[in-house]
Amino acid sequence: MSSNPNKPVAIVTAAGRGMGAAIARELHSRGYRLALMSPSGSAEALAKELGGFGLSGSVASLEDLQRLVDGTVKAFGRVDAVVNHTGHPPKGDLLDIADESWLLGNDMMVLSVQRMARLVTPLMLQQGKGAFVNITTFAAFEPSPKFPVSCVYRAAVGAFTKLYADRYAAHNIRMNALLPGYIDSLAHKPDIAEGIPMARLGKVEEIAKTAAFLLSDDAGYITGQNIRVDGGITRHV
Repeated sequence: MSSNPNKPVAIVTAAGRGMGAAIARELHSRGYRLALMSPSGSAEALAKELGGFGLSGSVASLEDLQRLVDGTVKAFGRVDAVVNHTGHPPKGDLLDIADESWLLGNDMMVLSVQRMARLVTPLMLQQGKGAFVNITTFAAFEPSPKFPVSCVYRAAVGAFTKLYADRYAAHNIRMNALLPGYIDSLAHKPDIAEGIPMARLGKVEEIAKTAAFLLSDDAGYITGQNIRVDGGITRHV
């Protein structure tokens, strides 16, 4: 595990594969020390490969988030950046979705972001600096009937992002949301690209580089934004 105290520390959730793993690798390439979590052991394995701290846990569990933050501080002594990423919530027809699925979606997508902010903000206030990136979806503000739970709660994350950003901007702590379009981390139908102006899926590496930029000092005057990385698929200006 890297112990250079001059390197920044980033927490990435749902980091075992796909966009989360790509973000972890990109941040590692930029000199970050990493703390990674996912429900399976894949984040632990990636953390070991990258010389970081890893554990298995769910973003829907306050206990697991607490273990993640506590373990990060024990390993590295600080937290400079957080990438709130999570898996996909239950799907279904709008009125057929059970209460349990809505409650799980709230825990996964909204409370996970609020809880992580609650756990990490005191550390960032002490350090005088920090940055969050919340991975949501292009459909957060153009809702799709394909993803009802995701659309509802990821739109809520957009609102929380703005509220938090305004509250802590003067403390040099920033929060932005990154809204991916159709990305090659999933097996999309071959014709999906026909509805995308760029006529292709996005690459996980493109999401990773955007997330890394938003966490960096190069984005030091960007906060409270919902930034679409979607190949132009959303229509509103």
